[in-house]
Amino acid sequence: MRYSLLAGGKRIRPVLALGTARAIGRPSRWVLPLAAAIELIHTYSLIHDDLPAMDDDDLRRGRPTCHRAFGEDVAILAGDGLYAEAFALLLSRQAAEPADLLAAARELAAATGVGGMVGGQFIDVAGTTAEGPAGLRHLHELKTGRLIAASVDCVLLLAGFLEPARMSAFKAFASELGVLFQIIDDILDVTGSSEALGKPQGSDERLGKRTYVSEFGLDGARRLAAESHARARAELSVAAPDGGRELEQVTDFIARRTF
Repeated sequence: MRYSLLAGGKRIRPVLALGTARAIGRPSRWVLPLAAAIELIHTYSLIHDDLPAMDDDDLRRGRPTCHRAFGEDVAILAGDGLYAEAFALLLSRQAAEPADLLAAARELAAATGVGGMVGGQFIDVAGTTAEGPAGLRHLHELKTGRLIAASVDCVLLLAGFLEPARMSAFKAFASELGVLFQIIDDILDVTGSSEALGKPQGSDERLGKRTYVSEFGLDGARRLAAESHARARAELSVAAPDGGRELEQVTDFIARRTF
């Protein structure tokens, strides 16, 4: 568990949680337990994604994948353990009103279950993605986008944040950010290098997956990324007109990242 969790990574999801807290006038330290719990869950998902039954990858975050280092049986248990520890951490260490804490925990569970990350993974491995752009977007809204969105939404729930217009804009921003992340991921799978990415380049093509590049071509995917970036920034300007600088920086980093 420590081997995979502390191997590095961009930490985008916890940084989003910290930035959201500051955007609504809370200190970032307040939300550290939630932020750490989200990273535990993200790391669990990577361990399981890399397994032979899934993507069968040998490299993650620049080092051998968990199952290559410790065996498939230990890797499965490591992922399971990280998921359980995430909720133990959130429920024991996060300061919030009890009802707000339960609401955040419920959203995090939903974002990672059959209506979110796991459901999206099933659609992907079962090859049941609906045809066309809407089907591809729906797949990635579940598989990647729900956990990224939860990094924002759960902070709002913890804070009991109830300003309807801003809440709606935050949700739209978080949802769009998840899609933007995936479009850039698909582009980098074609244009990046294994050394820079810290994982095998070209995995999607090897596995025959539908991606934004396979669907729209490289130029088309780049155009969609630019449009998604603009939409995310527009929603953020409504959600956090006076305090969203850190979230702006994360959004721009996601759009321009090279790894």
